[in-house]
Amino acid sequence: MFVLDGKPLSPDRAFTTADGTQYPANWLRLSTLAEKQAIGITEVPNPPTWDQRFYWGYDQDGHLIPKDHGELVTLWTANTRDTANSLLTTTDWMVVREADNGTTVNPDWKMWRESVRLAADEKVLYIGTTTDTEDLAAYITGSVYPVWPNDPDHPPVASDDSGDGVGTAVDGGATGGAVSAG
Repeated sequence: MFVLDGKPLSPDRAFTTADGTQYPANWLRLSTLAEKQAIGITEVPNPPTWDQRFYWGYDQDGHLIPKDHGELVTLWTANTRDTANSLLTTTDWMVVREADNGTTVNPDWKMWRESVRLAADEKVLYIGTTTDTEDLAAYITGSVYPVWPNDPDHPPVASDDSGDGVGTAVDGGATGGAVSAG
């Protein structure tokens, strides 16, 4: 991050120095370090970032300040159930049609709907077993949580990364659109 007179400068915005000299938006990108230093611009490390869904920021000692774990468990449980419901809503009409006029739902779709419910239950169970905010954040941001079962119209994509000509199934899955807390 570039700083001039104690104020941060954006790389793609024009700026004016204290003496009234104006610089164009691309000047920071095109100038050398010596040119920046000549007018008093310093480069400082960007402030540390944090995942605002799980933490409030950093304390004076540089430690993350976690949000309340119990509240986050409640929030992420609701988000997970909302995601499952959103996935299932697109096929509710099949179940209604079956109840209404007897048109049978394809067994693949019934199995998929049940797999979405089971996946949601597993995710909620795991969320409930987390012991602190760090543990919960690791699960939610990990590779398992966002993966949902593929529907019958979008089967897993075969991948052949080994070079041996034998493909392996990869569950790319629909990702859950969990809403961030923040």
